[in-house]
Amino acid sequence: MTTPVNPMTENAPPVLAPVLVIPAQAHEENETADPGKPDSARQLVLGLVFGVVFGFLLQKGGVAKYEVLMGQFLFTDFTVIKVMLTAIIVGMIGIFALRALGLVKLHVKPTHYAANIAGGLLFGVGLGLLGYCPGTGVAALGQGNFDAIAGILGLMAGSYFYAETSGYLASSIQKIGNRGRIMLPDVLGMPLAVFLAVFVPLLVLGLFAVVKLAP
Repeated sequence: MTTPVNPMTENAPPVLAPVLVIPAQAHEENETADPGKPDSARQLVLGLVFGVVFGFLLQKGGVAKYEVLMGQFLFTDFTVIKVMLTAIIVGMIGIFALRALGLVKLHVKPTHYAANIAGGLLFGVGLGLLGYCPGTGVAALGQGNFDAIAGILGLMAGSYFYAETSGYLASSIQKIGNRGRIMLPDVLGMPLAVFLAVFVPLLVLGLFAVVKLAP
């Protein structure tokens, strides 16, 4: 004796277990923009002006010195973390305030977990060996630290190597853990306003704690 088969159940798709999916947010990024389009004269001038200001602030903040950067790794000098926390707080408030006023648009880089982790490890090893990151290395050379030349040459060589292998990387490691253009509020599932209301005070408290404990 055979049991008749219901065609509706026979062709039904398999039931999948629920999976947490983090949506790939656009965050105002224009997907149709031509990446090969040259920057306008206004963008180049603004880049030059803000680059000079950025380098000036790095030098005046003291984070273009080898001993200061190495002191952060050895927990003997906390200048770097003070400067970084200040920059994060001011930048977070400033960027999202300008965005709320409609003066700027966000251009969030895509998140690729494997590529981000590998890049972070390479960056950390390079910073530990050289004593400078790309920005502080250029600022250090500007103030007369010629030991930064080796790092700048390595930066140029690494940029060329990445450009030559970008196609292969895009089809290999960048496909692992691809989450699209997301930000920390997306990962935590928090509205942006709530995220700012929670994290800005926490960062300010952290900064005051570092200043008090490591003057």
